This record gives sequence, C-alpha cells and structure tokens, in this order.
Amino acid sequence: MSVFGAKSTTEEVLAGVNLKGQRILVTGVSAGLGVETARALVAHGADVVGAARDLKKAEGATAKVREAAAASGARFELIELDLADLASVRACADALLARGESFDVVIANAGVMATPQWRTKDGFDMQFGTNHLGHFVLVNRIAPVIKDGGRFVSLASSGHRFSDVDLEDPNFDHTEYAPFAAYGRSKTANILFAVEFDRRHKHRGVRATAVHPGGIYTELARHMGDGGLKQLLDSVNQALADQGQPPFEFKTVPQGSATSVWAGVVASGEEVGGKYCENCHVSREVDDDVVITPVSEGVRHYALNPERAKALWAKSEEMVGESF
Repeated sequence: MSVFGAKSTTEEVLAGVNLKGQRILVTGVSAGLGVETARALVAHGADVVGAARDLKKAEGATAKVREAAAASGARFELIELDLADLASVRACADALLARGESFDVVIANAGVMATPQWRTKDGFDMQFGTNHLGHFVLVNRIAPVIKDGGRFVSLASSGHRFSDVDLEDPNFDHTEYAPFAAYGRSKTANILFAVEFDRRHKHRGVRATAVHPGGIYTELARHMGDGGLKQLLDSVNQALADQGQPPFEFKTVPQGSATSVWAGVVASGEEVGGKYCENCHVSREVDDDVVITPVSEGVRHYALNPERAKALWAKSEEMVGESF
C-alpha cells in the first residue's frame, strides 16, 4: 500500500482509483480547496454536488471542474448554501432530500477564518456559526441520505489548538473577542462534531473523520490582511528556528486537498473513523499541556474527548433549536 505524506497531491492519492457511481457533496466550492477537491473527485468519475454561498462566483471558479467532469463522464452541479444563515442551510438540505438521491461521501470543506467580531444572520459568532453550526444542521439533516458504509469528512485545522470550545459563552457575549480564539473554538467544534457523528452512525457503517489540510495560501486568510499573515508567519518561523527546524513552507492547493480526498475515499472507515487526520494519515494525540509549534503535527486530547463531543452536540441542538 502506498504511503502518503505532507507533499502528496490529490492526483497521487487517487492514482488508480475509480470513483464511478459514487455521489459526493462538497461545501465551499467557490475557491481554493473546495474547487480542487471537487475537480479531483470528478476527474476520477465521481458525481459531485458543490455547495456555495455565491453561485455566480462558484460558476466562474469551477470551470476546470466541469472540464474534468466532461472528460470523465461524471456529473457536476452547484447548489446554493449560505452557512451563516440557517434558513439557507435548511433550504439546501430540503432541496437535497427532496431529490431522494443518496451520497457516498459528504465533505464539509467551507469555512471562514479570523473574521472581525461579526454575527451570522441568526446572531451566532460568525466563525462558530459558519464553520460549525451551519454544517451541524446541514449534515444532520441530510444524514438519512448518506449511504450505509458512507463517510463524513469535517475540515478542521491545527488552529483547534488555539482554544477549546466554550459551551458557556459560545458567542463571546461575556468574553473578550479574539479572532484566532474564535477560530480555534470553531475548529475544535469541527473535530468534536465528527467524533460524535461517528459514534452515532457507525452502527450502519457510516464513519466520520476530521482533517487538517495543512497551511495553504487561499482566500481563507483574506480577513487577516497581508500584515496579519506576515506577523503570523514570522512567529511560526521564529518558533521553528528556536527548535533548529527549517522555515515553514505553504502547501500547494492540490497538496492541501489531498488529505480530504484520502480520508473521504481512499482510507478505510475503520482507520479514520472518529479520528483527526493530517498529511494523509491519522495524527497522534498530544497532551494539552505539551508545547508544540503551530505547524507541528498533533491533535489535542480535548478535541477528541467523547464526553465533550456529546456536550457540544447538546449545546448545538439548543442553539439551532433542532434535535437530531
């Protein structure tokens, strides 16, 4: 069996893989990783439904996806989804359910990072609301059409190490807002959601996993500005230099999308179910008090804590006013 790593690309991971007959949902197909994930999947024969907030932007961004689909005989289509508006999330889920077509894999790729202190249409912290609650409602609503033996891939981040979820004050009503603390909370939530979804659905062979794509220069960093991104990179490189390691290098978009694709259609469910993956393998757990650089591998114990995952699920249901 091939061993993949940090520099593996989508094409390397999918070499020799035929996905004909599989139907896959990918959120966030208007830029970056979502576009490449969709392209790689259709190129290998999968029918892909791409969800995006701005359909006009997504239409332009996915020209290469449609070309790859035409070449392989696969289908690619777009559906509207604004994760920061639960009415839009529910409308998207209803439209997918009404069609009665099942999914083999759902990849929750869309997200925002380090935004100002904005609120979603429903009044939630923008990062927690978009990255976690929007996907929480969407994926749970369409869970009945995820095939037995299917897969759910939740895009998380090493940014989960900035902070655990705060179930007492998820919207920063009483806590001073910090963009990366909010991002960390939302990314920890993405992992915990996968942990609990996996526990609830593995009896029918549906496995859920969380993935960190790695550091990639995409639109995700747009709220930081060039100065904020430079400051972050400088601090990362200083930490690496202190450990005698070389400077950080961004992954390419095909390298960044590889772990999503690997965890979704290449790895076995038994291997990745309830786990956190990065660089195309299951990551090691690191004690919460162990100091590691922002770009080192490892997942904090709190992000995989099954009791925490159950508590987040209950809090999320309370926040969105819906039980699953």
